[in-house]
Amino acid sequence: MLFFLEQDKETPSLMALNPPSPSPSIFKEKESASQLPSMTKAVPYSSAVQQADSRAPARDNPHPAPTRVCSFSSSVTTSSEDTVLNEDDDDNCLMNPHTTPPTSEQVFTTPHTEFGHCANEAYRCISKHDYTKPFQERAIEKPPLYVCFATCVSILILYSLGRLRDFFGKRFAKSYFTHLMPHNGYAQLNSDLESFYLRRIKRRMDDCYGQPITGVPGRTVLILDRYSPDYNHTQIYTGGMTRALNISSYNYLAFSQGRGSWADAVAESIRRYGVSSCGTRLESGSNDLHVCAEALIAHFLGTEDALVCSMGFATNSTFIPGLAGKGSLIISDELNHTSMRVGIQQSGAEVRIFKHNDMASLESLLREVISQGQPKTHRPWKKILVIVEGLYSMEGTLVNLPRIIELKQKYKFYLYVDEAHSIGSLGSRGRGVTDYFNIPPGSIDVLMGTFSKSFGAAGGYISGPKSLIDALRLRSHSGPYAEAITPSVIAQVVVSMASIMGVTPAPRPTKSTLFPSLDSSIVAPKESAEELPGMAPASMLPMWMNLRPSLADGSEARMRMRRLAFNCRYLHVGLKKIGFIVYGHVSSPIVPLLIFSPGKLCLFVRMMRARPIPIAVVVVAHPATSFETGRARLCPSASHTKEDIDIVLRACDEVGGILDMKHGSCERWGIDEVCERAVELVHSV
Repeated sequence: MLFFLEQDKETPSLMALNPPSPSPSIFKEKESASQLPSMTKAVPYSSAVQQADSRAPARDNPHPAPTRVCSFSSSVTTSSEDTVLNEDDDDNCLMNPHTTPPTSEQVFTTPHTEFGHCANEAYRCISKHDYTKPFQERAIEKPPLYVCFATCVSILILYSLGRLRDFFGKRFAKSYFTHLMPHNGYAQLNSDLESFYLRRIKRRMDDCYGQPITGVPGRTVLILDRYSPDYNHTQIYTGGMTRALNISSYNYLAFSQGRGSWADAVAESIRRYGVSSCGTRLESGSNDLHVCAEALIAHFLGTEDALVCSMGFATNSTFIPGLAGKGSLIISDELNHTSMRVGIQQSGAEVRIFKHNDMASLESLLREVISQGQPKTHRPWKKILVIVEGLYSMEGTLVNLPRIIELKQKYKFYLYVDEAHSIGSLGSRGRGVTDYFNIPPGSIDVLMGTFSKSFGAAGGYISGPKSLIDALRLRSHSGPYAEAITPSVIAQVVVSMASIMGVTPAPRPTKSTLFPSLDSSIVAPKESAEELPGMAPASMLPMWMNLRPSLADGSEARMRMRRLAFNCRYLHVGLKKIGFIVYGHVSSPIVPLLIFSPGKLCLFVRMMRARPIPIAVVVVAHPATSFETGRARLCPSASHTKEDIDIVLRACDEVGGILDMKHGSCERWGIDEVCERAVELVHSV
């Protein structure tokens, strides 16, 4: 709370925390500045690799960098040209990181920082719902009263001091408030009330938000070092970089790698198609890669057809208005994403809200709106559309899909499920919530998802009946106005999705079938979409796209999905066992760690980054959450090893003890016991 009080310029800022004394770890701090010259600007990972190779023999470095370099225990799972690790070699530094950590040159010239090695099959888990146990409802665990009181008081102090500074500043320092007051006949450019939070609260934590990175956001990430001499009004980059354990990216299946079949396919697509399609889908921007991707998505999900969009946010905000309009009713979960709220507002339909994931609230609302009909006239609704998320991005909660399907069959409404975070990360075959609950995808009218999480790309898709998709091609705003997905991005989507499905050998299509009609899918409409399909036929992929055997048979993706499931469960249950309040479902790749006090959010980020093993975390505050429920949103991925999760748990245990964050009511274990009994913990939930 005191952190937010105005700091004297003569007093050292809390932004520069002294890191604790180094301890034996799998990271190694640079012993000499001569090992690797510092990079004065951000460069791509591949360029950093080449520069490190050429500079390794150098001994003179005029700009020593104080940042640390990690030396993770890891394996190469990228291209065939990478070095194969010998696990039986006692001198292998990657298998014995505490005794012989890699040098700085090795860290920069190997892809081990992108994907960690984990050969132990015990650290695997299958993501699926156990119907012998009741569905895990959202449990809201309250902190002690003194925590709630301290949080509210700190917010009140921030608000009061901010208002006082604005009051006196507008009268005695007008030059600093010109943009908030009318001047020279112009109205104020920014609203005083709307900008208050940004100026008086968020700016104090700006060094913890939007941390710029370079390289591949894999198992680790390179953070560009910066500092602020004026309390975050400006940020100055030092030219140095810090490699940190990455627990903040959405790269769930670690497909966003700099090497391997994914990167090779992207590079080949640029050579063949260029950088951009330079047009919209309804004009000249459609090419055979888009049609191939849409057919593959429909086959992957078990639906009749699919339609892609160049932006995940725009997928919801531009397609929902094409699904409902005046005279229709949209029923939305109260914690649905902003993109869905924007789309709902633009649709012109009536909107009703039900409590988050509360099926009793939903059923009560359905009975009311069906019995009462439209306002004033009481005529029946033209249609009722229920919109939910498969996995909620801020809460980590999983939709109670089995119960919603029961209500759908009873009350005959249409169902729209946003699977932005669940597709690829949930289910034994990565098909999302339908796969997780073993529910036929045909039971859901519209399936939406994005490519920026599990597929390591960008954009989104809508999938459903062919008649609906054909209508959305013309009625949605993205078709005539939005730029088509670039060929390189859609190539990444195709190769990553194909590797999840696996590819069956099949005769190549003839020349006449290489470029099918762009207004329809390659796959003919299915008579029944009640069962999820298996592997994709090779004829669905471009002829030039070649996958390694481990990708073509789906074994690589299955391994990644099982590693992700283990890491998610282990981190979630481990944090609870050491005393934290954690929201969300145990299988969710989003693990919200409740911090509550806004003053502790920034301290948590800085202390995690200042550790001997730096850890990159993301904190979330208002307006994404309520003022009193600030949290750290931890995102494990398939690239992390069990040892990586141990590091995160130990760091949270230490930092959480210092910041008084352990307010959970779960039975507590010591951190050593949690790490030793990880497999037991994972399989006990």
